[in-house]
Amino acid sequence: MGLITGLLTLPLAPVRGTAWLAERIQEQAENELYDESAIHQALIELEDAREAGELSDEEIDDAENALLERLMAIRGFAGEERNG
Repeated sequence: MGLITGLLTLPLAPVRGTAWLAERIQEQAENELYDESAIHQALIELEDAREAGELSDEEIDDAENALLERLMAIRGFAGEERNG
């Protein structure tokens, strides 16, 4: 990038920085969404909450189903069910 181009695009630097930051946040969110160990940990925490009586059975079942769906999607089972 030349000096003149750099000076002319300088006002756009905050926009580029914000876009870069948004991309990094999206990458991190996707990494966490598709992290199997995080799903396993959440399942363990749900079991602890069940034993402690902190959540109703319905709430725990809903949360477990959502976590298991994410896990199946990560492993590719969701696509196989539609195709099979």
